[in-house]
Amino acid sequence: MIDMEDALTKLQVIKRNGKKVEWNGTKIAVAIKKGFDSVKNEDGEYKYDEKDINKVFNAVVKRIEKEYLPLEKIKIEQVQDLIEEELKKNYEDVYKSFSEYRERRNASRQMFFGEKKQHKFLKTIESLGLKSSLEENTKRENANVDGDTAMGTMLQYGSTVSKEFAKAYLMKPKFAEAHDNGDIHIHDMDFMPMGTTTCCQIDLKKLFDGGFSTGHGHLRAPQGIMSYSALAAIAIQSNQNDQHGGQSIPAFDYYLAPGVLITFKKHFKQSISDFLDFTEFGNFISMERIAKEIDKLKSIEVDLSIFDSFAKDSDEVKRLFKKSYDRALAKTNRETYQAMEAFIHNLNTMHSRAGAQVPFSSINFGTDTSPEGRMVIKNYLLATDAGLGNHETPIFPISIFKVKEGVNYFEEDPNYDLFKLSCEVSAKRLFPNFSFIDSTFNKETYDPNDYRTEVGYMGCRTRVLADVTDPNNQITPGRGNLSFTSINLPRLGIKHGIVSGKTDLKGFYQELEELMDLVKDQLLERFEIQCSKHIYNFPFLLGQGVWINSERLKSTDRLRKVLKHGTLTVGFIGLAECLKALIGKHHGESEEAEKLGYEIIKFMRKKTDAYAKEYNLNFSLIATPAEGLSGRFTNIDKAIYGKIKGVTDRDYYTNSFHVPVYYNISVARKLKIEGPYHALTNGGHISYVELDGDTAMNTKAFEKIVRMMHDNNMGYGAINHPVDRDPVCGYTGVIGDVCPGCGRKENEGVPIERIKNSNLTCLGR
Repeated sequence: MIDMEDALTKLQVIKRNGKKVEWNGTKIAVAIKKGFDSVKNEDGEYKYDEKDINKVFNAVVKRIEKEYLPLEKIKIEQVQDLIEEELKKNYEDVYKSFSEYRERRNASRQMFFGEKKQHKFLKTIESLGLKSSLEENTKRENANVDGDTAMGTMLQYGSTVSKEFAKAYLMKPKFAEAHDNGDIHIHDMDFMPMGTTTCCQIDLKKLFDGGFSTGHGHLRAPQGIMSYSALAAIAIQSNQNDQHGGQSIPAFDYYLAPGVLITFKKHFKQSISDFLDFTEFGNFISMERIAKEIDKLKSIEVDLSIFDSFAKDSDEVKRLFKKSYDRALAKTNRETYQAMEAFIHNLNTMHSRAGAQVPFSSINFGTDTSPEGRMVIKNYLLATDAGLGNHETPIFPISIFKVKEGVNYFEEDPNYDLFKLSCEVSAKRLFPNFSFIDSTFNKETYDPNDYRTEVGYMGCRTRVLADVTDPNNQITPGRGNLSFTSINLPRLGIKHGIVSGKTDLKGFYQELEELMDLVKDQLLERFEIQCSKHIYNFPFLLGQGVWINSERLKSTDRLRKVLKHGTLTVGFIGLAECLKALIGKHHGESEEAEKLGYEIIKFMRKKTDAYAKEYNLNFSLIATPAEGLSGRFTNIDKAIYGKIKGVTDRDYYTNSFHVPVYYNISVARKLKIEGPYHALTNGGHISYVELDGDTAMNTKAFEKIVRMMHDNNMGYGAINHPVDRDPVCGYTGVIGDVCPGCGRKENEGVPIERIKNSNLTCLGR
């Protein structure tokens, strides 16, 4: 472990522009780590580990203490000279790589900025065109973009340049330094210059009422379930290009139900007309009058007695209407299934952002009890169960079934059969996930007569509901997250637990508060950039009125009027490792840790609530999706503090407040521990349960776990389990050495496809 000497806090470092800053050992350790990371063996693996990094770091620190501390100042070039000298003693290959990189950076500064502006603009761009995604982490930063394709690489070039521009010109140096040092992580920094927001819950009804424009032509209002489905996919694709995050539909069943009714009316009219054309009844029954009667229908459930006046007491005519109705209903059901199938296929194949990315899409459904809404839900689930063209498990849209007592939770509820079906499908296909309207925090603003007040989640866990800027209109549609930044909790635990030699909670909370204030200021700075943009910068999101109240904006208006309804979010990673570093146990191992973990996150929530009150903006706390962030923090901290058992000895920090996946714990205990954190993380949360075996063979147990999530006051949950597929015969389920579908062995021909869990919901943008 590195001994961070207090004496070095007196040392001032002179930067290249002459500015004096305080000594920051973290930055030096990171620079040394990058030098070692640049050297790999023939197999492409890192040649050295954290012990080598720590050895050089400690040697540099000792020399600085001896040679420069008495002077209380040192130039940054002198620090780099010392690093080179220490590397040269025992690590010739690292020294050569570090020295050559240093020369290239100096040349870049002169070429790109001249002598006055020595900013690291070309820091990583050279690797993008020369290395694959397996070699270059930057190409894998967004798991929803193929960084090896031409367009994917082009996007990564733009992303890299944009990040450096943001650091150099758009944010205060202290924010950029905190990000680079690994104290915080500013998510989607590359989109900061564009002023984009993160995500949005799309109000399809608003778009469907009169149609909308994609910027390349106006689309008429949909006139049937097939066009409803097609336009829903197009809306997601179009909005994706105006935001850096994902797109979600908060009430998919309610929005598409009218399309079912329109389709049914068409089929009902056509069926009756066909029968009349081939019988003598067409001579005295007016199809025009019947059509007008059908147009008045409000539901696909029809009391056929309304057509008795046309029957003229003829049982045969009544049977004609009944047969026509049954045929129309069957055709509508079949067409609804085809529409759902097309929707799923579209969202797994259509591209956005220059053709390099499949839109990150989510849909919420489950509470529409109308016959039309039920038909949408049932057929969507059946289409998900069927899979894609070769029976693959569809990843998008990430579907979320909304569980609600009195609607679908109890056996006597009208949509219970659909809840049961959703469990059966999820047990086979990983999706849908489940959200819970009955949780205390999700029903605070819930109105059973207004589906817009039902909570909607992004597949990645982001949640938006309460609105301090408009308490009388706290709804989900048209709103989303503006931006979020995450705090490295394990580092605070290490500094105030292991490094200090004792558990220093006072120092821990003091530094946590300072970091939260830093993140708050950074989010406000980014918010001002977003508000400085114009409607024309977001032609679909704002130009088509997708974001709430944006249709009221004038061309000269600042966007603050509408963006204020979004959330500014503070995130965190690695509560488990933080606790381990502070008191030696995580919250799954002891009641003391469980209590302390809750108090830490409660402290953070109180801070974001205070920010919301002070600035009248929707500051919130999110249980950060891990993505690549947990690995980034871990790698930096391992280089600084060495390999600490239970803290930095793995390749990742644990996702948000989760009990570590490697810790052996019962499902009931895990959910009981994690449940309370859902109420604290109003910006978003999710809990996972990991299962082995074929869950499709025991859907009762699967449903029981979903109910346990509900009973533990959770907002959003998912159940991970193995999903295997034989591409030869199409069999989907748990496959051992031999495929149950066709009997072929694992090593015979095409490999078995294996999806291990639904952490696919954390793919990022």
